[in-house]
Amino acid sequence: MLKKTLAAAGLPATGRFVPKAGWVSRAWIGEDVVVRGSSDGQVLDAYRHEAAVADLLAGSAVPHARHIAHGDGPDGPWCVTERLPGRSLHEVWPAADRRTRRTIIESLGTALRALHRVPVPAELLPPWLSGALAGGEWPAYHPPVVSRTLQRVEAARRRPGHDPRLLADVAAWVQERLVLFEGDALVLVHGDLHGSNVIVDGGRVTGLVDFAEALAQPADAELDTLLRWCARPAEFPPTPEARGLDAPALAEVPRWLHDAYPELFEREHLRERLDVYDMHMELAIHAHHPHEDVRATARGRIARLLRGHSHRDGLSW
Repeated sequence: MLKKTLAAAGLPATGRFVPKAGWVSRAWIGEDVVVRGSSDGQVLDAYRHEAAVADLLAGSAVPHARHIAHGDGPDGPWCVTERLPGRSLHEVWPAADRRTRRTIIESLGTALRALHRVPVPAELLPPWLSGALAGGEWPAYHPPVVSRTLQRVEAARRRPGHDPRLLADVAAWVQERLVLFEGDALVLVHGDLHGSNVIVDGGRVTGLVDFAEALAQPADAELDTLLRWCARPAEFPPTPEARGLDAPALAEVPRWLHDAYPELFEREHLRERLDVYDMHMELAIHAHHPHEDVRATARGRIARLLRGHSHRDGLSW
């Protein structure tokens, strides 16, 4: 697949490429480019979406990989992007000292501020998410779209064996909080920000990668996945077979990010807003995940949110 993809992109099939596994795509890391491919047809739409986001990022101050080409070949969808210097934050973090870690997060704050200043069409949504919100399958469960949260309640009600009283309480809870989002300005949000999607070199963020879930949402929606990663990093390994980082190693990340990008945390009623983002994700899992044990875990987290508790209870900024 690698040679065919390089040829389709108009690139020479020379040089050394290191294969790398991923959640959905396979990747080959070359000296100058990164080649990704998959047999999953949904990935083609993801690559197209990433290309559209790359156009939005062109000329901005956002560190990112230049998009080179994408397409659909006999072996499946493919994408070629520029290779950024460095390694993922996930790879760098364990061996980095505290000073280097703080410098990385300060650089990440600068990158996010630049991202949230990029002009974005208000209707920007990943194709898979548009389809899921319209009643299709849910290949992923984030990022949140607050205006559709009550629809997730209705989807959960269609599940056999649902708890009617719990979902009635959730619907009332959500309805009371939607007013917190009225008049929000929409910005370009990465939507899946965690250690594997940040590239670091020498203590500096050289790029945000994997914009397959980028969308137009309020800026503080960016904190949804990022704070969940800090609190429950075991749920964010770079591949299904790998191990996530340890939570104590990420304990200072929210405070450092606050210091670097304070306006991201200054939104009125921030914690209540974050709870709504979290509720959206747990409802999506509860309504759509194929495994009952995972849906049951989401149901328990929904009940905790109604009681005023979440994964952020142990985080401080």
